[in-house]
Amino acid sequence: MPNPFQALLATALLATASAEVRVRDEGRTYLLENDRISARIDKSRATVVSLSRDGQELIRGGTGYWSLSGGSENGRAQGFPRPATTEISIAGGKLGEVVLNCPYQGAAGTLPVNASFHYTLLDGAEGLHIRGRFEHAPGMPGFSVGEARFVVKPDPRVFDWLTIDADRSRKMPTGDDWDNASPLNLKEARRLTTGIHKGQPEHKYGYSALFSESPAYGWSSSEKQIGLWMVNPSLEYIAGGPTKPELTGHLDVNPGGRPVLLNMWHGSHYGGSSLAVKTDEAWAKVIGPFLLHTNQGGDALELWNKAMKTAAAENLKWPYAWVEDPLYAAGSRLPVTGRITVKDLPGSPSPGTLWIGLTSPDYESRSRRGGETVGWQRDGKHYQYWAKAGADGRFRLGSVRPGTYVLRAFAKGVLGEFQRSEIVVSRGHPLDLGKVEWQPARSGPTVWEIGVPDRDSREFRNGGYYWQWGQYFKYQKEFPDGVDFTVGSSDWRKDWNFCQPLRLDDKGRVLGDSIWKLRFNLEEPADHVLRIALCGHREGDRLHVSINGNNLGDSGRLRENGVMHRDGHRGLLTELGFPIPAGDLQEGENVLELRLSGRVWHQGLLYDYLRLERVDNSRAQADRS
Repeated sequence: MPNPFQALLATALLATASAEVRVRDEGRTYLLENDRISARIDKSRATVVSLSRDGQELIRGGTGYWSLSGGSENGRAQGFPRPATTEISIAGGKLGEVVLNCPYQGAAGTLPVNASFHYTLLDGAEGLHIRGRFEHAPGMPGFSVGEARFVVKPDPRVFDWLTIDADRSRKMPTGDDWDNASPLNLKEARRLTTGIHKGQPEHKYGYSALFSESPAYGWSSSEKQIGLWMVNPSLEYIAGGPTKPELTGHLDVNPGGRPVLLNMWHGSHYGGSSLAVKTDEAWAKVIGPFLLHTNQGGDALELWNKAMKTAAAENLKWPYAWVEDPLYAAGSRLPVTGRITVKDLPGSPSPGTLWIGLTSPDYESRSRRGGETVGWQRDGKHYQYWAKAGADGRFRLGSVRPGTYVLRAFAKGVLGEFQRSEIVVSRGHPLDLGKVEWQPARSGPTVWEIGVPDRDSREFRNGGYYWQWGQYFKYQKEFPDGVDFTVGSSDWRKDWNFCQPLRLDDKGRVLGDSIWKLRFNLEEPADHVLRIALCGHREGDRLHVSINGNNLGDSGRLRENGVMHRDGHRGLLTELGFPIPAGDLQEGENVLELRLSGRVWHQGLLYDYLRLERVDNSRAQADRS
């Protein structure tokens, strides 16, 4: 007679075995599977050619692949080297992993790096961990990268809903809807003529986001209640740090309009990122591991909320102990802690918005636009370590590689940023920075301010739905004579537009300069300083500033930071300062004029914040002493 206990034990052992990861060499592909997920990796291209959950194929007819656009000394670089060797590096059990090694062999069109791509499946996991490892040895051709991403093309027969955040979650147009749509002013934008969104514009830039705000985003199925999500557990490998917007997901702009899901770890949009390596330079970087995650049960927002919880859980596991790679260096990372206080402010930073980071020092680089200084907002060459400080200012950067860094800080409600150089993180020694004091630059008390210093323009008119296509056309109807703002009676939430386009007709033709006026009263003239923070501008834009007809100067030729025409609300932050001598001011009303000139419709500005300060000479003397 069978022993009931033995039967139960056998069942338990079988369940345990089925939960483990299995890896199999299938000839042309590798198969990784656990009790829920299976993935097939193409050996010849290092791509994901199949991903299924509980037997449901999620990318039928599509792939998951590494993609780039750049150039080298040998010409254009439009891809990584092809695999030369492949291996099952971990055969299964608690986890399974396959590695595809792609050394540079001089093939035309390939990036001159030695690359390896790792696909890892953990027992009990609901998705596939993916990482890329890139090394450039001295003597290899130099290169630069404009865009680099991991791309997934989900099955349109399964996925019909895209969710980026709580505001942008909707059932998407079909591929046929996209194909039948009418072109608009960008190749990526069309007006739909069929389907549930007939008459509305569709454009991929409307789904851009900050990875710091959207660590999980993706597609779901309203019929099958299944989701496919891109999850970034860390920002350290993301170019531009926590303030860099990038593309996330959209309909493919090519015929068929297939769903697209992206991890844009290096991007050229919204001010761009910089990654340039010289011929004689040794460079290496690990991208990821990030998670291609699946889940099931619930509507789109329920599935997204579950994915966001998964992202938070993955962040707590970072750095992953299971990654055995000296470049990833999970075992030699160190915590950096301290407590930061912000001094000399009328108020204080908004709770939960004070970011602390360790980044590379600024460095010089060359691009097709010539030489430039690359700061953390554009740096994609090095790692960046960021975290938010607590309400009491205490911060912890928990997984920093040994090296020499610059400590940075910024916060909503504070103009400018803090920096301290020569922060040395030594191997084997956790670093406590103790008390860090930040005294933001200020010439004296505030006379007036417009907006909130938070590196975006969402707080202004129309900013609450900035992602909707073509609001620069709407501006001309709402402000036919330009913004005319009076301090004390106007409300910047309603009377200051979130972008300053040129004067345009409804076809996008330029009618003339854009002139904004700002009126304010003074009891008596005195020296002042005008501070302007811009969070969007086009290459070649120049902002001219005058007061009471007296020229104060201009911004100089602004660098590329295309935001307005991509329907964004922020990009690279640019701060300007204009001293105003007492002789240019008058008792009573004063009129400040902000003039933007241009020839093409996409030359537009976005303001983050403006502030007029009355110069306190005693303060200036104290600062000099």
